[in-house]
Amino acid sequence: MKTPYYVFVFFVLLILNPINAQESVFVSDFIERLENSQKYVEQVAELMPAEKFQYRASEESLSFAQNLLHIGFALNWHSKTLIGGIKTPTWQEDTVYKEAGKSKKEMIAIVNATFKEAIALLKQIDVDELENRQDYFGLDRTKRQICLLLADHITHHRAQMIVYLRLNGITPPRYVLYQ
Repeated sequence: MKTPYYVFVFFVLLILNPINAQESVFVSDFIERLENSQKYVEQVAELMPAEKFQYRASEESLSFAQNLLHIGFALNWHSKTLIGGIKTPTWQEDTVYKEAGKSKKEMIAIVNATFKEAIALLKQIDVDELENRQDYFGLDRTKRQICLLLADHITHHRAQMIVYLRLNGITPPRYVLYQ
């Protein structure tokens, strides 16, 4: 007796389901991390007085404001262009994430809105796309790897902002786990 095709399909789906479930967990974990990171970045930014937003540790360093807006730009570009497939301006073309004429309050609002947009985009992602490979500045990377790189990038620039707080005699917020 020949096995009906639906039995074969059932077993294939049964085998693949744990993979999709793992990827779905990755997305929900990553979203939680971005939500926590948004709160922590905002706390750090709020502590620096507006008149110190141009502070930089050295001449070649980014200023506090530039670090903050760079977090926003990179989050926007990576989440939309690389993960979501939505074309966004390059750093050279961008005007949203440049500090010219923006207040402290406006910069924080821009970065917070960017976190919210990235999270909304990730909530809609087809988890099967996480394994899609693409060129990342000459490296072959999956969208999952780009998510992880993005989390590292946010941490890197937020850490610089925390050092700037300390260099200005300001105690940074307590470290928050899983962000």
